[in-house]
Amino acid sequence: MFNQSPADLISAIITLLIAFTFHEFAHAWMATRFGDDTPRLFGRLTLNPLSHLDVMGSLMLIFTGFGWAKPVPVNPQRIRQHSPSGLMLVALSGPLANFMLAFLAAIPLRFGWLQPSPALVSFLPTPYYFTLYFLFTNLDLMIFNLIPLPPLDGEEILLYLLPAEWERKWETLRPYGPYLLLFLLLVGPMIGFSLVDAVLSPLITGLARMLLGGF
Repeated sequence: MFNQSPADLISAIITLLIAFTFHEFAHAWMATRFGDDTPRLFGRLTLNPLSHLDVMGSLMLIFTGFGWAKPVPVNPQRIRQHSPSGLMLVALSGPLANFMLAFLAAIPLRFGWLQPSPALVSFLPTPYYFTLYFLFTNLDLMIFNLIPLPPLDGEEILLYLLPAEWERKWETLRPYGPYLLLFLLLVGPMIGFSLVDAVLSPLITGLARMLLGGF
């Protein structure tokens, strides 16, 4: 866990500064489009990383590949007044921001503008290595946040898609969502089921291959 090279750590730190910032800014920006000024009042309608980073979540991303930033506060009532799909779109905007970052990173790789090369300085990542790391980490964040369990973005998307009668049933299960997520991530591998290996990694790899054209 803690045996990453200096190049890995530098890539992770730069990536999280960009990936988390754009993810949370996208939430804030979308909420304001639906008439909710709560993100702006809390100083979250900004691309300043210090406004969005969570210390523990950042460390988790650096050392495990999955982490989190400080959630953007929103007023659901104000958003619903503008659109029934507003909360779903606010939730979806974060993962979409990470997908767009991954898409942009894939362009120089797919067209061969960046090639593997020896590092000029041993502890620094090469442009090729950093771009590949950046792409995969943003796909990690996108897929992870689409898991339909609280407190992740996927839960709000699921609620929008559920029939009204199912939504009421889900509300009774909602308080247990974070515990189920932790169980799947931490206990699952101990009892023979790895959410990462069984579900997340294949999706991430498939999307990367699609973006890179099989590269």
